[in-house]
Amino acid sequence: MSSSIKVVVVENQTVVRQGLMAILSFHDDVDVVGEAQNGLEGIWAVEEHKPDVVLLDLMMPVLDGLTTIPRILEIAPKTRILIVTGYGEAENIFKAIKLGALGYLLKDSSHEQLVSAIKSVYQGEAFIHPSMALRMIREMNEFSPEVNDKNSLTKREIETLKLIAQGLSNQDIAKELVVHNRTIAKYVSIILHKLHLENRTQAALYALREGITDLDDD
Repeated sequence: MSSSIKVVVVENQTVVRQGLMAILSFHDDVDVVGEAQNGLEGIWAVEEHKPDVVLLDLMMPVLDGLTTIPRILEIAPKTRILIVTGYGEAENIFKAIKLGALGYLLKDSSHEQLVSAIKSVYQGEAFIHPSMALRMIREMNEFSPEVNDKNSLTKREIETLKLIAQGLSNQDIAKELVVHNRTIAKYVSIILHKLHLENRTQAALYALREGITDLDDD
């Protein structure tokens, strides 16, 4: 990457917050530009620093993560939000994704997974941890009935959706399908519109639920 990814860490627990910051300090391509211990402070930090990625806890005092997400995206719509969560919060994680978060990371994830997740959401890709994906799929019943019509997708759109669910970027999908990047961007936009979804993470979960792809696919 040509420049560092600017990150703000919003985490209620001091030990966890400082731990995340310490891990990221060893990576030259990630720059922690701010920190906060609740959602309100997080909004202030985002307003000040305009980060590329926000690591956001869900369970916080003053202003929780779910309330914070739309306010962050209102002031910094290009900022990517990565939820940092405990294992038991699957329902809230899915709500966060519906609100605009692009991925989520378990608090006990490895250092490598942390950095990989940040880079994935920075590039606009979905980041779905396999250990929680199946639990989150159950929450997809909250989608409107319109979202169930996968038959509205063309064969090429289905192929694109499968590759989105595997975590590929538009550039990688374009190479796989031997088309131009702009063509894939158009496919992604059409898929989201047809299925009434907000982002790639929702699309990936939809593909898993509908059996278009599965967690064992490479």
